Amino acid sequence: MADITAAAVKELREKSGAGMMDCKTALTECDGDMEAAVDWLRKKGLSAAAKKAGRAAAEGLVGMVVEGGTGALVEVNAETDFVARNETFQEFVTNVAKLALTHSGDDEALKAAAYEGGGSVDEAVVDLVAKIGENIGYRRSASLSVDAGVVCGYVHNQVSAGLGKIGVLVALESAGEAGKLEELGRQLAMHVAAAQPQYLDVASVDTSALEREREVLADQARASGKPEEIVEKMVEGRLRKFYEEVVLSEQTYVIDGETKVSKVVEAAAKEIGVPVAIAGFTCFTLGEGIERREDDFADEVAKLAN
Repeated sequence: MADITAAAVKELREKSGAGMMDCKTALTECDGDMEAAVDWLRKKGLSAAAKKAGRAAAEGLVGMVVEGGTGALVEVNAETDFVARNETFQEFVTNVAKLALTHSGDDEALKAAAYEGGGSVDEAVVDLVAKIGENIGYRRSASLSVDAGVVCGYVHNQVSAGLGKIGVLVALESAGEAGKLEELGRQLAMHVAAAQPQYLDVASVDTSALEREREVLADQARASGKPEEIVEKMVEGRLRKFYEEVVLSEQTYVIDGETKVSKVVEAAAKEIGVPVAIAGFTCFTLGEGIERREDDFADEVAKLAN
């Protein structure tokens, strides 16, 4: 039997939203397998079914730059929230975001890229640590571009131009008027920041994620005692709900609270007079998936786990 550690119990609680003792039981039943334990909790109705592995926050900034038909996002982390208000740190994040425009989300190439004033981005991070006196780390980048159309962005909890806690890029392919496309793109970016979709459309949903969801839903339906043919219909119905939660085109538009996003784009295309398609989107939430040390909570978990 696997040794169930306090750290594992804490991690499962953050992923699932379930109680600590339920998390310990789930890990014990699943021999320490984290993903299996998440599913075990869901099947027992004990989990909030968090969609993302990490919930804990880290400090720093998400930076966004859009130029022409290209946009880029970067995340640079720091130890405290005070650093996000430091002008030197803000300037660094903005400069790295500009460099990311030409590196297409290639993190290794970006870290090795020449930084203004000499040296590489990696070396500039070392200099910044020395200046600010706090651990700082470049984490990730992403970019979107279109040949015909626009790339639009939105920054939530903005502390300075293009800098905040959530950054979103949406790429629209269209020959329509740029001003109208940009208005639509910004609203869609705001929707993404609020609704946090994981996929662009149903066809892009990860096959393994879909099969895992189908298996969990089937087990939940069978637990109700329904015959297998009814179980199948229940699963298909619940999968539609799953799509509405994680697929951008299937989500309800947060701006009006009633229209499906795909219908919003169709209506905009009719108004603009030419076809409009969402070519892609990307969203960075500051600290997503990074665990912050919480000593008091860890001690509480340790007592229960032992």
